Amino acid sequence: MSEEVTSTSFDSHLDALGHADRRRLLLALLDASTEGGLPVEIDYLASDAAEVPLQVSMHHVHLPKLDDYGFVDANLDRDTVTTGPRFDEIRPLLEMLDANRDRLP
Repeated sequence: MSEEVTSTSFDSHLDALGHADRRRLLLALLDASTEGGLPVEIDYLASDAAEVPLQVSMHHVHLPKLDDYGFVDANLDRDTVTTGPRFDEIRPLLEMLDANRDRLP
């Protein structure tokens, strides 16, 4: 992490979930951590942003943000991501989103 975060707020959780690619990554990590399939490969995720390649936006925007919050640990050399030291803080919100995928827009 570039900056040590001592605690995360609900606003931090919402900010982390504020982009479809970050949500997709965090939900993939939730699934992988439950099934023992860590790490998650960045190429595995599909992006809604056709104009910006997923790896570029992940490397320069999304992973740094999630890493600063402590929700992920990224290995950019291997293009893989694992859960970070604060992942369990956002886990209940991710589980709620996952359980209600069919009811949410």
